[in-house]
Amino acid sequence: MDDMEIDSVIREASLDLLDSGTILTTGDLNQSTNNAVSALPEVANMNGSTINGHGLAGPRVQSDSVQQHIARQTKALDVAYQAEHEPGIRLPTQDPAAGQASASEDELLDGKAAWAMPITQPKLLATGLCYDVRMRYHCELDPPKQRLDFHPEDPRRIYHIYRELCQAGLYKDPQFNVPMIDKPLERIQARNATAAEICLVHTVNHYNFVESTAAMTDENLIHLERMYDSIYFNKLTYSSALLSAGGAIETCKAVVSGRVKNAIAVIRPPGHHAECNRPMGFCLFDNVSVAAKVCQADYPETCRKVLILDWDVHHGNGIQQAFEQNPNVLYISLHVHEDGNFYPPGQYGDHMHCGAGAGLGKNINIPWPTKGMGDADYLYAFQQVVMPVAYDFNPDLVIIAAGFDAAVGDQLGGCFVTPTCYAHMAHMLMPLAKGKLVVCLEGGYNLASISKSALAVTRTLLGEPPDRIEVTKPTKFGAATVDMVRVYQCRFWPCLASESKTSTKDALRAYQKQQLCDDFDMMELSVFRERISKSFKNQVLATNNYADAVPLLVIFHDPYHHQTGQDPNMKRLADAELYDTLNWYREWAIKAGFAIIDVNFPNHIADANDTDELNNDKDLENAKRVAERAELAIYLWENYIEPNDSTAIFFMGVGSPSREIIHILNNREQFFQRLTAILLILDASTSSLPGISDANTYYLSKWYKQNSLVLVAADHDIWSVDSADTE
Repeated sequence: MDDMEIDSVIREASLDLLDSGTILTTGDLNQSTNNAVSALPEVANMNGSTINGHGLAGPRVQSDSVQQHIARQTKALDVAYQAEHEPGIRLPTQDPAAGQASASEDELLDGKAAWAMPITQPKLLATGLCYDVRMRYHCELDPPKQRLDFHPEDPRRIYHIYRELCQAGLYKDPQFNVPMIDKPLERIQARNATAAEICLVHTVNHYNFVESTAAMTDENLIHLERMYDSIYFNKLTYSSALLSAGGAIETCKAVVSGRVKNAIAVIRPPGHHAECNRPMGFCLFDNVSVAAKVCQADYPETCRKVLILDWDVHHGNGIQQAFEQNPNVLYISLHVHEDGNFYPPGQYGDHMHCGAGAGLGKNINIPWPTKGMGDADYLYAFQQVVMPVAYDFNPDLVIIAAGFDAAVGDQLGGCFVTPTCYAHMAHMLMPLAKGKLVVCLEGGYNLASISKSALAVTRTLLGEPPDRIEVTKPTKFGAATVDMVRVYQCRFWPCLASESKTSTKDALRAYQKQQLCDDFDMMELSVFRERISKSFKNQVLATNNYADAVPLLVIFHDPYHHQTGQDPNMKRLADAELYDTLNWYREWAIKAGFAIIDVNFPNHIADANDTDELNNDKDLENAKRVAERAELAIYLWENYIEPNDSTAIFFMGVGSPSREIIHILNNREQFFQRLTAILLILDASTSSLPGISDANTYYLSKWYKQNSLVLVAADHDIWSVDSADTE
């Protein structure tokens, strides 16, 4: 075995050790390479020639030469390892012509240079934590003496979060003697923001006003508190506000510069309500906006585009104002709006405020119409709007304006978002911007809720997967709001548009399906038969008890129509008033203990093998439509109706699908035997019905006459026949 073969064995042994993920020492490398070479047959048998892998006699390899070569190579590995961890060690350069390292063996043994494979240790960045006790100095100067609870924006908010993180072993603080995780949080020191930084967002007059509070008397400060909107002051308010803004700046800069991979800033007073020229809503300086603008100014090449996601239960009017005309900052806010009656009042937080000028489309408000939103609503908003737009925008930095006042237990917010949901939302944002994510505290006023929520988010930043979400179906109000925003914003974000063009009838049925699912707890019944048209997707719905031993009402109906109200000039579907006249029957059936199967028969039906509607040949289209609808009716009878345990079965036909009921009656003998009664309602557009055939059962027509009721609209053609002809 020559030196090159021994080199190969040593390299493979070293690579195996590196791939194992073990933290290497030079002793590990020595031991690994010695073991690998000692196991070779040429080394194991030193008394003579050995047989190589091909069955031929190989040359004897002397023990001392092998060991010397091992010494040279492991020495080189030692030097290479030191070079990786100790600056100043020179590695040899590769000579392309010779194909060898330029260092001599003497240099290798002397440690002046090293042949080595590149040993690259990935730099594992920590998650950052910004916290400063001095931010707690901003507090009420004269709280009411008889009040048991303090102002919601309580100085204890940030300490409770900090304590929760320490007690969980995420950050080492001497006062908490708990086991630590392997890679704890790295502390980011807060500092005072400068006047120049603050004035990137706020006016000079606003900065001077906040600064002036430090020199005011207590009496003046108390009087000032009564003059402003939901804000209090003391002599240390100004310094706390500077630290809060400076903490946000330093946290964002630590992430953008690569000092930490991501971070959480536990800061106060909050900032997203502070406008350019006035403090409001517990906020003095707009921390997140200031930090975003500082990073864009200091890192113009690596931090050009910023996404700010605001999940505080209140709309961040200050952030929206700061970037309303900025095309490089995308602001998305999920908040309770209540048609402008929730704080901050007014319509500035509605879904129609989408930015202005160059920033048009870079502002997205998802305004909940009521309190009570929960995990499923927020996740639905993320899946349908937030994440598609965020990926389209492709930011360089993501900042979460993380108010935890939508959390379960926060009486001010009145919503039901769990810590797990907050963790999921943060987790979904983490792949953006190469992981450069900063979480800055905003609101949240239940001390237990904000602590648990912030802990869950921080664990996610550290790399722990979120727990499982229990409730995944959004509320009726939540789904409607998200869909409204998606439709309104798709003019700016094509990713929010439907993947394919949808007809008005399909859109109406999709809307009706959602309403029936919400109002009557219906679900879709699947049609598993290839020869039946795919146009029947979403068309067959049923209550959960459709197969139980209860009366069953089966409704076959045409697509329901939309009206444009009293104004004949209304032409858009968005302006239409939608009426579903069958809801009265559904409500009556549910109250009477019936199960329901609701079948919508579309007017235009694609062939089972085609994707386009059959509209070239009207006669062919009509023939195929009749055949497809009849096929579906038989399929539903055989698979979902006839086999169940219903105590009674009532069929109700509304419009042209009444024909399908007659079709089943004529083609399935057992149909009328299981049937209790039939109600048919024919409008003006319904053509005449086929007759009842006694070919299979001689008394079928008699049964039909005794057990059916047919109602015909007053404007139907049947009533236009002359009375003389009817006699």
